[in-house]
Amino acid sequence: MHIFKKNEIIGCELAVAITIKDVALLAGVSASTVSRVISDNPRISDATKKNVRCAMKELNYHPNVIARSLANKKTKTIGLILPSIDEDLFINPFFAKVMRGISLYAEKEGYYIIYTYSDNEQDELMHIEKLINGRLVDGIILAMVRKNDACIKYLKDVKHPFVVIGKSENTEEVCFVDNDNFHATYEVVNYLLKKGKRQIAFIGGSKDLNVTIDRMEGYKKALQNCGVSINNCMIEEADFTEQSGYEAMNKILEMQIPSAVVTTDDILAIGVIKAIEEKQLKDIDVVGFNNTLIAKYHRPSITSVEINGEKLGYYAVKLLINQLNDIDVEIKNYIVETKLIERESTKI
Repeated sequence: MHIFKKNEIIGCELAVAITIKDVALLAGVSASTVSRVISDNPRISDATKKNVRCAMKELNYHPNVIARSLANKKTKTIGLILPSIDEDLFINPFFAKVMRGISLYAEKEGYYIIYTYSDNEQDELMHIEKLINGRLVDGIILAMVRKNDACIKYLKDVKHPFVVIGKSENTEEVCFVDNDNFHATYEVVNYLLKKGKRQIAFIGGSKDLNVTIDRMEGYKKALQNCGVSINNCMIEEADFTEQSGYEAMNKILEMQIPSAVVTTDDILAIGVIKAIEEKQLKDIDVVGFNNTLIAKYHRPSITSVEINGEKLGYYAVKLLINQLNDIDVEIKNYIVETKLIERESTKI
């Protein structure tokens, strides 16, 4: 066994420092498990803790108090997990608005932001594990929520402070900031129905995203309440890109020509308009979400739902910093208001 308490060199005894790796070897566990036992991590079983502590006692190992103090020291840094490839950060203004809101409050409270991005859930989880295991951040903000979100499960399991922008299935167990996406889309569809539109299409993001689920439910409920049957040929899924909106609209047009289209992002709306214009179709209303400058200055301009992305980011980081400092811990969520911004030249 590669563990020594002392070496004999030419008749003299030379003490050798026992390391955490030596304890791990004797206990038959990993060095990280020994570290977790030292910090009394609740995820480690009592049997494993007893085994490791016996090994520490046998080797006369004493944790470095200064090192542990540094490891437990707050970083004053927050990790922001963006569910997007890097190009989207510059194309889609929604993320820029969220990041600005986060930065405004974080700077005021003396916190820094580390952000990371990816285009799938597994990569996001990997980034989160690195941030936490490397003790690089005090807390995490997730900028989007999926159904049965693996990142939320992991953060709850390791008991690391976090806040999400969006709602998970178990809202009582998770701090979150969100809009009332069901109501916002319900109001959009009612607005179109009052204008006499009956063939209303819906183009949203991935059906695994909770924001898409909530908005689609609002869309369907508004139609049902007005006695309009739901036509699945008028519902398409798309990535949050102009090209994806364009392709989704062309799929719908192959089956039927709608009188209006509700999209869940202004970027999607631009792709939809491109598809409509190419086919030289008229009198189709298009509505987007996020009320970006793109919606205002695009020609034709786009009626859009203002979701106040900056406020979403601002309140998300406020919730997290309060959580880190044990302030107003009874406040678990904020619902940020939305408003439909109607523009006259929306009709194509």
